[in-house]
Amino acid sequence: MEKLYNHTQVEISCKERWEKNRTYGHENNSGPLYAIDTPPPTVSGSLHIGHIFSYTQTDIVARYKRMSGFSVYYPFGFDDNGLPTERYVEKKRKIRPGDVGRSAFIELCLQETRDVEHEFKELWQHIGLSVDWDASYSTISAPVRRLSQASFIELYKKGYAYRKNEPALYCPVCRTSVAQAELDDEDKPSFFNSILFKGPQNEDLVIGTTRPELLPSCVALMYHPEDSRYQHLKGSSAISPLFNEQVPIIEDDTVTRDKGTGLVMVCTFGDKADIEWYKKHNFPYKQSIDRNGKMLAHCGSMAGLKVAEARKVIIEELKNKNLLTEQKPITHGVHTHERCKNEIEFLNLPQWFIELIPHKEKFLAQADNIAWYPSFMKARYVDWVKNLNWDWCISRQRFFGIPFPAWHCTDCGHVIMAETSQLPIDPQETAYTGVCPQCASTNIVADTDVMDTWNTSSITPYICAELFNGVQQEPFAPDAPKNFLPMSMRPQAHDIIRTWAFYTIVKAWMHHGILPWNEIIISGHVLSDKNEKLSKSRECGPLSPQNLLSCFPADAVRYWTASASLGQDVAFSENQLKIGRRLVTKLWNAFLFVHEHIAVAEITTEQPQNTNITDQAAQLVTQPQKLGVINEWLIDRLHTTTQLYHQYLDKNEFGLALTPVETFFWTDFCDNYLEVVKHQLFNPGEYTEEEVAATRWTLTTVGLRILQLYAPYLPYVTEAIYQELYKERVGTESLHQTRFSAFVFERAYTESRQHGERLMYVVSTVRKLKSENKVSLKTPLLTLTIFVQDAATRESFESVILSLKGVTQTQEISFIEHEQPSTPVESTLVERDGAWHAVVAPLAEKSAHDHVA
Repeated sequence: MEKLYNHTQVEISCKERWEKNRTYGHENNSGPLYAIDTPPPTVSGSLHIGHIFSYTQTDIVARYKRMSGFSVYYPFGFDDNGLPTERYVEKKRKIRPGDVGRSAFIELCLQETRDVEHEFKELWQHIGLSVDWDASYSTISAPVRRLSQASFIELYKKGYAYRKNEPALYCPVCRTSVAQAELDDEDKPSFFNSILFKGPQNEDLVIGTTRPELLPSCVALMYHPEDSRYQHLKGSSAISPLFNEQVPIIEDDTVTRDKGTGLVMVCTFGDKADIEWYKKHNFPYKQSIDRNGKMLAHCGSMAGLKVAEARKVIIEELKNKNLLTEQKPITHGVHTHERCKNEIEFLNLPQWFIELIPHKEKFLAQADNIAWYPSFMKARYVDWVKNLNWDWCISRQRFFGIPFPAWHCTDCGHVIMAETSQLPIDPQETAYTGVCPQCASTNIVADTDVMDTWNTSSITPYICAELFNGVQQEPFAPDAPKNFLPMSMRPQAHDIIRTWAFYTIVKAWMHHGILPWNEIIISGHVLSDKNEKLSKSRECGPLSPQNLLSCFPADAVRYWTASASLGQDVAFSENQLKIGRRLVTKLWNAFLFVHEHIAVAEITTEQPQNTNITDQAAQLVTQPQKLGVINEWLIDRLHTTTQLYHQYLDKNEFGLALTPVETFFWTDFCDNYLEVVKHQLFNPGEYTEEEVAATRWTLTTVGLRILQLYAPYLPYVTEAIYQELYKERVGTESLHQTRFSAFVFERAYTESRQHGERLMYVVSTVRKLKSENKVSLKTPLLTLTIFVQDAATRESFESVILSLKGVTQTQEISFIEHEQPSTPVESTLVERDGAWHAVVAPLAEKSAHDHVA
């Protein structure tokens, strides 16, 4: 082994070895299938540290499952078919789609996504994701377009997908409709404006509104039927200010009597309530805002203005004509588009929808059959489903995306779907040559919308299934998913429970009535020092993954990702990176020492033919029959550590699983065990051959288990050490292809546990006494007097007296056997006649190991 660990060189060599040997191909790892539905990152620029945080946590679980005996299928995708990619290309190329035309813009998007995917892949490989890169996909690729269009056609045939001229959530900045799940709620300052309408007797009627610019879209005034102030107006009409439109006055029991004046202006559309009243009373549709967010020509002085400017103009006009009686400053909640953070509008558009509202109970029932980690995250899903108000709008008025495989008859409105054999297809590039099967018209036009990107991401389990099977199938046939779905696990962040998790559950139920996966693991976000989520839209500066990986080993960055609990946001911590870097160095140095004293005997097992995997239990053939109290104590500690490790990681609690490993490696192995056995290893002639063999065997076998325990977290340094010390002995090509169960060298040693703790207590107490008295740890002691609890403890101490003398630098050790001394004894260190003498008091038995640690 090299004296100094060169992480850059190791990372390069390991990546090359893993890729060359297909270390992470599921076919090279035997066992039950464990399939991961990995989130495809959005191809819209650079990755941020939050991506590294969550994806590395997934990789820790994947590596653990692989070493636990599963054949891990770990595909990877890139989400590059929708609005985020369009906006990225528009910004980078400083163009609009209309500037270059649809076809040329799509080609630019394809070119940019290929470049970004390459950069993303290099970064993921650098951080050490154990992905099978032969099983990767792009959501704009031909195979995925075919699957997405096939899914849509199948749901249309089943009646779940429908097209309707319907009020839709619309972003005038992104110029596309959006889904409810793509909205953020923000509190923004505004004014509650009291405006005068004229009643049937020319009396003043005061209504309150935050949207005076929608006066040209006013279709009615409404009041609660029990509001005595307005019952005389039933069946009459009013005249709107400025536009002098006659609108009916209607009663409705959903009007809030104590809000404003109790008289409500209904417009098409200012908010969700307007839409509900519009449908309930069959009001006419009066549009005032176009798809670019500008006021239409009939809006008078507001024509051609953006909404915000139009609002200022009409307020001034109302003031000038004494039609504005009051303005109250308020803060109210508004819907904004999560992508651009601008306020959304409601426009009546022909849209494609997936039916959700009638099936909410089914979606809730499906969630009950999925294991949620952490469990409290299920409540977010339940709350979202219960509060759904809209079916899922899946159509977008954009260029770059997956087209709807449909044409429309302009005479009768009939929808003509493409044949499955034609997929993938772009109807705008492929004219329909037949006649309308409904009315025989030849006036057939292509559907010009593209699908919401979530409509494709929601079928990632089906995409993964086709990659796994390696052949193009009919993925939505009744029995198609039986050999693959449900997948084992879905990892994702908590902010997309309402989108990716929900929509995937929806699609799996609609297609086959099954679960998409058995469990879902929810990660948190990385927060800046201002407690803000780090994202691509924010300037991450020195926190960019590239910068961090240029300053720290990839293993140190991975170590930081394991510091958080599932589902919890965590502040970025450079200190954790430094601790991780220190751990990497400590591991290398510890095994540099082990390397000099490792057992000569090889680990042996019968290897299955044509595989690198050690499936059968094995152990060192030279294991001594008697290990001695020190070695048995260490193995007992390892036994307990490994049990806790598996208990936590079997629940996907990677952060909690790391804690006992850290304690074992730093305290038990390095601080205590190695220090105690050093004298024996450096002076083997003073010990029996059996004692030296037992220690070397323990070093060898415990060392291998330490590497295995750390392997999911620190794949590079553990692999480098394994290649140096264990590969030839074990016979398995990579540490990450070994199995925890393949080596049997752990067991509980109950008797040695207590004696070992007492022994380590003596060692730590002597160190503490020297430190408190500012005496070097290497300073020799002339005498060391140890109070022992019983004869068995004394006997165990005497069996390792040479090691005890060596680690404490003592010439003579004596024992006083007394369970309870008549007078309290304190541990002391004193100097007499130029020599040092120590006394170690009895150890309180309440928590021996905690005391030592």
